Amino acid sequence: MRRLRKKPQDKPEIPIAPLIDAVFLLLIYFMVTSSLEKQEADISFELPGTVEQEEPIELPDEQIIEIREDGQIVVNEYNYDAPGAKRLIKLQAMLTRLQEASVANKTTTQVTISPDQKTKHAIIIRVMDAVSAAGITGVNFAIELD
Repeated sequence: MRRLRKKPQDKPEIPIAPLIDAVFLLLIYFMVTSSLEKQEADISFELPGTVEQEEPIELPDEQIIEIREDGQIVVNEYNYDAPGAKRLIKLQAMLTRLQEASVANKTTTQVTISPDQKTKHAIIIRVMDAVSAAGITGVNFAIELD
């Protein structure tokens, strides 16, 4: 008897190339549809603002702006801006804050300009411009009599 030889059977193979294509397509799909940035959350809050006072706060009745002979401007023993400054930015900012506090306190702001007798008029005008830019209308002048 003759033995029949069995034909060697091929092992079943799975085609890899189409599977790799499918994996890459899924990877691209998930990368496109996902978001890497964290979404911003809405935090609802209000920043503090100016609060109207029910009872008036004790503010000084007036601020005295001294202008020295060399052009230095002094308020409450604090020097503002340089003597040769064209614009008095620090003085104007301080006067603006004073005016805002007075408005919130429902009082009027009074400023007295007290120049030295040898002060140049141009410096006095710059101080008056800063007072005007701050919105202060109550301005007085004080002079020293010899």
